[in-house]
Amino acid sequence: MAHSGDTIPDTYIMELVAACLRGDVAVLREALGHTHPRARILALRGLARANDLTAADWSMLCADTDAGVRRETLSEMGSRGTCHISSAQLIALLGDADPLVAEAAAYVAGEGDVTECEAALIDMVTSHDDSRCRETAVVALGMLGKDSSRSTIVAALVDKPTVRRRAIVALANFEGEDVEEALDRAADDRDWQVRSAVELLRRND
Repeated sequence: MAHSGDTIPDTYIMELVAACLRGDVAVLREALGHTHPRARILALRGLARANDLTAADWSMLCADTDAGVRRETLSEMGSRGTCHISSAQLIALLGDADPLVAEAAAYVAGEGDVTECEAALIDMVTSHDDSRCRETAVVALGMLGKDSSRSTIVAALVDKPTVRRRAIVALANFEGEDVEEALDRAADDRDWQVRSAVELLRRND
């Protein structure tokens, strides 16, 4: 169903919400091709809830022209702890112009254990302008747990407080003298939440 203009009728939105609740796949599939991104997002949510999204659907939605749709698709995927798209497409999304899309892609890389994304995640941690992306990317590297990324995680301990806190969490998956030395330094961090994260990590060792 197409609608003119930049808005869609509230009645149609209510119809889609009802379709999500009752699992009306036919209505939701029609909305998946709607011209308005809000309709596509609702269709995505409903079809994901009904477990009725194919690999082709996931890939199409991740390539949507609207950043909100791309972000919502990746968030849905990450919340399921799986990656339903190719590693090449996910790597491309890590470089998305919208930082929230890139952040959501990093979330999927970690939750889905997509090891092919390591190099792109390292690049995100070391050079992305948005600290939210650096935070999520450093967590993803910790979840991947590859030794080749440990120096990047340690180096993140000089970033903004929010990134430093995430780096402490990421270091839980690593051992070694360099890690212990980094934690020693972080134990005296000027941010109390960083210090607290170190204390909690060592308490759980």
